[in-house]
Amino acid sequence: MRISVIGCGYLGAVHAACMAALGHQVVGIDVDPDKVDALNAATPSIFEPGLGDALAAELEAGRLRFSTDYADAAEARVHFIAVGTPQRRGEGAADLTYVHAAVEALVPHLRPGAVVVGKSTVPVGTAQLLAERIHADQPDASLVWNPEFLREGVAVADTLHPDRIVYGIPAGDEGDRARAVLDEVYADALASGTPQVVTDYATAELVKVAANAFLATKISFINAMSEVADAVGADVTHLADAIGHDPRIGRKFLNAGVGFGGGCLPKDIRAFRARAEELGIGDTLGFLREVDAINLRQRDRVVDAIAGALSVNDGDRYFGSDSSTGSLVGRRIAVLGLAFKPESDDIRDSPALDVAVRLKGLGADVVCADPKAIPNARAKHPQLAYASTAEALAGAEAVVLLTEWREYRDLDPAAVAAVASGRIVVDGRNVLDPDAWRAAGWTYRGLGRP
Repeated sequence: MRISVIGCGYLGAVHAACMAALGHQVVGIDVDPDKVDALNAATPSIFEPGLGDALAAELEAGRLRFSTDYADAAEARVHFIAVGTPQRRGEGAADLTYVHAAVEALVPHLRPGAVVVGKSTVPVGTAQLLAERIHADQPDASLVWNPEFLREGVAVADTLHPDRIVYGIPAGDEGDRARAVLDEVYADALASGTPQVVTDYATAELVKVAANAFLATKISFINAMSEVADAVGADVTHLADAIGHDPRIGRKFLNAGVGFGGGCLPKDIRAFRARAEELGIGDTLGFLREVDAINLRQRDRVVDAIAGALSVNDGDRYFGSDSSTGSLVGRRIAVLGLAFKPESDDIRDSPALDVAVRLKGLGADVVCADPKAIPNARAKHPQLAYASTAEALAGAEAVVLLTEWREYRDLDPAAVAAVASGRIVVDGRNVLDPDAWRAAGWTYRGLGRP
């Protein structure tokens, strides 16, 4: 089938490559000529495992190309809208500028029977407005809302082998026809038994934001428990293991640490709360304000832990808001990890990068390492020093792990001790073995771990 993908950022580039890998004829449309040139050369501006190889294979096969001209989408039967919906500056609400601009630019090129498929994360009520706009120019075109559920680091696999497929469709024959077209697009996944939910626009829009709100709440819950664990001397990792055995709860997303970040969860819970306020039901989602606050507080706790560990040498566990941040001035700290999660170079709302910037602002001599995210971090925060892992560790008085890349999880504490000048390690992701590090002479600090 001929498909266009409007917006070739993270979501769009992955979706275009994967749709081509499924055998469809795909054109990706983006207004940024540099991005289009890079994608046509199979050199995406983002790091996502498998994406470069998928682009190269499909470009060579002739099933995929990228363009800045919306007219090149005219032959497509299905048009995916995959543009960004960032948080409005100074507000919590989502900025739909790019969504509306994409639809306005696409509408003149729609043909009778075309199906426009929204994948961007939008406030509930957006799809109905877009459907009305499309019908105003092309009454025989249809809109389907098909939320994405990609996880950065495994986005290619998630697109080719989704864990569910959700359609929000209009009522009646129009919806039936649109569903049949989209079923053809996703024929392989549906044939393999992927669960499918077909519903209305509003429900499909809510599915994505409700899922992200739930995941964010689960993460902030266990981070709140880590604060309790610190207060009473308990181990939050054992707590998570124990309650995670309950099938009603499950162990996933119960890993206490420096908190969540990235381009989805933080902005989505804020936009969800803002939309509830617009609908007059703000109190209903008021709890998301505390979810957000707990998440941001974890960054403070990590900074406090580093300052506290550097200001005392008696080995006592130290957390709190009264740490002597003056103890950070001139102290060399190795920051391991800048991306918001491993297997990604995404620094959007990254707690790791935020902690590094805070430490620098408090006078520390911060040296940052990350396998993939340094170019993005340097462009945003040139005031930080960047280096290889070995260079960052050399002479460090304290080491703080903030993104759980495998190479950091597997560090040999004795080998690190041989090059560092201090013996303080703050585990912002609770992934290191405290006993192994302490046995090698380190003062270990985790979040909610004795």
